[in-house]
Amino acid sequence: MPETVPHDVLIVTGMSGAGRSTVANALEDLGWYVVDNLPPQMLRPLVDLAVHPGSALPRIAAVVDVRGGKLFADLAAIVAELRARDTVRVLFLEATDAALVRRFEQVRRPHPLQEDGTLLDGIARERERMLEVRELADIIIDTTEFNIHQLATTVTEIFSAQGSPGVKVTLESFGFKYGIPTDADVVADARFLPNPFWQPELRSATGLDATVSEYVLAQEGAREFLDAFEAMLTPVLAGYARENKRHATIAIGCTGGKHRSVALVQQLAERMRVMPSVGITVKHRDLGRE
Repeated sequence: MPETVPHDVLIVTGMSGAGRSTVANALEDLGWYVVDNLPPQMLRPLVDLAVHPGSALPRIAAVVDVRGGKLFADLAAIVAELRARDTVRVLFLEATDAALVRRFEQVRRPHPLQEDGTLLDGIARERERMLEVRELADIIIDTTEFNIHQLATTVTEIFSAQGSPGVKVTLESFGFKYGIPTDADVVADARFLPNPFWQPELRSATGLDATVSEYVLAQEGAREFLDAFEAMLTPVLAGYARENKRHATIAIGCTGGKHRSVALVQQLAERMRVMPSVGITVKHRDLGRE
């Protein structure tokens, strides 16, 4: 009998203007076979091709979007049907209305659902149609703050080592005053700790500096928080692995994303790097923003 090779089928969808073409290009660079603007009804034969013994296409990505018109309405049902018998994941790309408007204006193209209305009317229609599919997504990437290079790097980090077991975890610090990361799977609040900002000798330093890190970790409850948070994440990440959720974003926030959250993320990363089958990437979203 022909040898069965591991297969991976990814459905790439999301808001128009959120970066589907950039993601498709990045996946192709990683060796994926990418099919663009695929009608949802064609997903069944595509998956059959991917899982066929001896298939030369073990990693297939299908870009599906509202350009499929009425055919797109069946996407959620088709994904549910395919998941009942095969490993199929959904990557959903989104961005704020303001970011999408800016991108459409830059390329001077109408929104595919704009019709006789405004650009915002088209975006609103698309969000409504995408709601059910978004709820099915295994990975959600908010591209609001990304340029095309940053988005491509993110996709590479997520999908470059898909042959390895376990979950790839992005540990992200952020500032609440800039908003909670919309793609975070788990969010924790570090504002229960005293803010180093109010210590004159620490104000200009960051959580990457030893002086700030030592100050934060010396505060009452800091190490207890890390112990409890790490213990909580252990069964969560194991469950993600069982459910084939291969990427998770764990975010810790403080007021400005400069001191407490940065120090705690750095410490948590050191602890989690020894976990089996877990890959760690650290991101400090708002560091240097002040």
